[in-house]
Amino acid sequence: MMRISMSLPKKLLNEFDEVLKDRGYNSRSKGIRDALKDYIVRYQWMKDMEGDRVGIVAVIYDHHFTGVMEDITDIQHQFRDFINATMHLHMSEKNCLEVIIVNGDAKEIRNLTEKIMRLKGVEHVKLTTTASSKQ
Repeated sequence: MMRISMSLPKKLLNEFDEVLKDRGYNSRSKGIRDALKDYIVRYQWMKDMEGDRVGIVAVIYDHHFTGVMEDITDIQHQFRDFINATMHLHMSEKNCLEVIIVNGDAKEIRNLTEKIMRLKGVEHVKLTTTASSKQ
């Protein structure tokens, strides 16, 4: 096994440790390995999507982060041919949830999702799709 070092915000590490405790993990390293495996599986699933898909992209972001709302809107305009609707929810003083209903080519939906994931101020992105009824 390889040993690595990483920096995390204290709040994130505390939340992770709570999850590990709740799930009965005895080792932080084992929890991190499992989390990384899950991340890789979700990435591979998204990468292997093909054909027409319908689904949602759920985005949680810090609306106080300068420019993030404008960046999300700009990306939505770039992919307007694949977006059927959006919904915005104010979750807290800090966070907003943007739900984007998508329909179309899997490659374009993946590109849309990954562009949003890379934005500073975006805290979480989850893509859920299924085959379109067109197939």
